[in-house]
Amino acid sequence: MDLHKQTAAPAPAAELRASDADRDRIADMLREALGEGRLTADEHAERVEGVLAAKTVGELEVFVRDLPAAHERRAAPSVAPSRPTAGAIPVDPDDNVVAVFSSAVRRGRWRAGRRIHAYAVFGTVEIDLTEALFEYQQVVIKAISVFGSVEVRVPENVSLRGTGGAVLGNFEVDALDSPQSDAPVVYVDGWAVLGSIEGRPKRGKLVADILDRVHHKLDRSLRRHLDR
Repeated sequence: MDLHKQTAAPAPAAELRASDADRDRIADMLREALGEGRLTADEHAERVEGVLAAKTVGELEVFVRDLPAAHERRAAPSVAPSRPTAGAIPVDPDDNVVAVFSSAVRRGRWRAGRRIHAYAVFGTVEIDLTEALFEYQQVVIKAISVFGSVEVRVPENVSLRGTGGAVLGNFEVDALDSPQSDAPVVYVDGWAVLGSIEGRPKRGKLVADILDRVHHKLDRSLRRHLDR
């Protein structure tokens, strides 16, 4: 072993590989610039295509270098409380999702109540809130898993908290803080016995919106080409 070998210096920030969150941040700036009239529709679509193709953080920054938003200090995300407000959540559930030797799913455009109970006994429960309608700012999901699994997925622009544990199983809820102080907060509480309970953010509408705009531009370009 070469004891004199020096540790390689860390790569500059601009050379780091871009993540989906980095692309979402740049796309958000571009969308705001379009709404403010700083970019035309064609300029916006062209830059969005570049954002999707960019591989490093430095390549992403090029597309917003001339926009004021790129030079503003981003506000720190608000920290959601670890527990819901006393008296805000009813004792009785608004919805029960039960899977006994089966599977149960809640997804799509549905109204999320203040309290949701999920029971998975030798079965699987999936609660997908990425397209749900939030009528309340605080939502509690009480999950019990016995030889089963409960999976909770939330949009990226809400806050997520988890309290619970597991016995010969797995309880894992990612902590997530929304940049908006009035965003919904989802609390996942529960216990897993020889089972699993998971709560994670899922890529929301922002990426779909980017892809829709790119597809629209490509379709428009294709139509112009065919009309020649």
